[in-house]
Amino acid sequence: MADPLAARGEDNPALRFDAIRARTPARVLVGRAGASYPTSALLDLRQDHAAALDAVRGELDLVRDLGPELIERFGLFEVGTQALSKREFLMRPDLGRQLDAGTLATLDAQCPRGATLQVAIGDGLSAAAVAAQVPALLPLLEAGAKARGWSFGRPFVVRYCRVGVLNDIGERLDPALVLLLVGERPGLSTSKSLSAYMAYRPRAGHTDAHRNLISNIHARGLPPDEAARQIFELATTMLRQKRSGVSLGATSASGELGPPTHS
Repeated sequence: MADPLAARGEDNPALRFDAIRARTPARVLVGRAGASYPTSALLDLRQDHAAALDAVRGELDLVRDLGPELIERFGLFEVGTQALSKREFLMRPDLGRQLDAGTLATLDAQCPRGATLQVAIGDGLSAAAVAAQVPALLPLLEAGAKARGWSFGRPFVVRYCRVGVLNDIGERLDPALVLLLVGERPGLSTSKSLSAYMAYRPRAGHTDAHRNLISNIHARGLPPDEAARQIFELATTMLRQKRSGVSLGATSASGELGPPTHS
């Protein structure tokens, strides 16, 4: 079998290593200096580690991170979970899965019940991901819903948010579909990766087995336009089959989507 790198004239070891590194953000073939990384590789590692820590510890600021235009266009507002601080959110994941009493009252007042698609935005474990990806993705979701004749619920932001808030949102607003855009736990490849968790009529007691996930939404992963396309393919299947999660047989006009992914 022909070597594709050699076929392009990349038979020089240094060029081959460069070609391999260009294909992945993973730290491969970085070399060494004695028993350690080269200085440049070590500095890159420390920089990426610091960015990951900043993403986890950072607080979401709606005006700074999402911008006044997006806030005004969608009427975005902020609600909270039973976690009262970033520290409590990190130490008590269970509290981040439950909306507080004030939030439930706010949703009653601000959001229409029974929408086809209800979008919520959660800071999760990376406020940086929300700031980087949501401004491009949210308008695509609204446009896609309207193009399909679906009602689009008023979106809102959940501070100190875990994926389990899908259940409370489903119970309170009774949409057909709830889509949670939430910051992923950052790694050393990116600190700005967003996840899209979706469930059909989520209710109390539902688990990850009732949800589907589209992940790695970021500049070097899944771009917002492709993420929106996949979200609507999945959403259409959920509405047709009236279910989500592991029981969903996910197919589309373009072929098999493959088994649903969960987290």
